[in-house]
Amino acid sequence: MSNPRVRKVADRIKVIVAQMLERRVKDPRIGFTTVTDVRVSGDTQQATIFYTVLGADSEAQLASTAAALESAKGMIRTVVGRKLGMKFTPSLAFVRDAVPQASREMEQLLERVRDLDAELAERRVDGAYAGDADPYKKPADAEDEADVA
Repeated sequence: MSNPRVRKVADRIKVIVAQMLERRVKDPRIGFTTVTDVRVSGDTQQATIFYTVLGADSEAQLASTAAALESAKGMIRTVVGRKLGMKFTPSLAFVRDAVPQASREMEQLLERVRDLDAELAERRVDGAYAGDADPYKKPADAEDEADVA
């Protein structure tokens, strides 16, 4: 999508679809759906619309939102074609954006690592060395050599 024209088409589709979901699509299953990104193929024949659903707790809610978007796809595509004014209207595909879920999982992992680091720091305060405090070999002193002989 490096072509400036394709980027402009993608940005325009993003705005049109977001406005459609906000104002014209009256399906209650859509809920608080946000268009996060749109990717258009180089020939502008296919557009993939990435979305997130705010407050969706279960897979059933996400599935119902996907079904609602799929049922409204024809109407959305008609409006997109009318507002773009292009010869061929791109076909639309709605894909749930995985970035929020992945970032949530990453935050949970980082929080777990922070807790483990804090626990390790607490153990380190009262801990003792398993061997010498300084495990590295040092050059022998003259007194130590006399004790060995």
